This record gives sequence, structure tokens and C-alpha cells, in this order.
Amino acid sequence: MAADLVIAPEAESDIDEAYTWYEKQRVGLGEEFLTSVDAGIEFICRFPKIGKVVFKDYRRALVRRFPYAVFYEYTGDAVIVYCVMHTSRDPKKWRERLP
Repeated sequence: MAADLVIAPEAESDIDEAYTWYEKQRVGLGEEFLTSVDAGIEFICRFPKIGKVVFKDYRRALVRRFPYAVFYEYTGDAVIVYCVMHTSRDPKKWRERLP
């Protein structure tokens, strides 16, 4: 059974910004990015402990084909996605979003 999903507004903004950037690079590439992120998040919901623990109880799962990572927490009932960031960004940036 898949865990419930909660996506923070900041994570939605991350995804929107990346989509826009990729779509400007090549029409359709933004859609491919969204498909990869959606598949990754769906996989996380089905197997929430699959992501590597990177800080306390917070986990990271890489997005297939794109240099992005999903940072999330699994509470036992739900997966809470806090951010979706490019892997070359400062790792401290995603920690700023944690509750």
C-alpha cells in the first residue's frame, strides 16, 4: 500500500521552475522532466524507505535521467516532499526548508 503524499508549496515551485527551464531548452523536455519526477515520487510513495537518509529522518531520492533529487520525510503514514533540487546546488539549501 502506498503512503499518502504531501508536497510542500516550495517543492511545487522547485518543480515548476525546473519544468520551465527545461521546456525553454527544448520543447517537450520539461514534460519529460515532469514524467521523471512524478515516477520518482510515485516510487517513493510505494517504497518510502528506499531513499538514503541524509539528515536525521530526512531522505533523498534521485530523479532518473535528470540531475535532481527529491528530499522528503516518511512519517509512517505519509511521504512529505520538502524540495526537489538540482544536485549541484548547495546542500545546505534544502535543510533550510525543513520544519
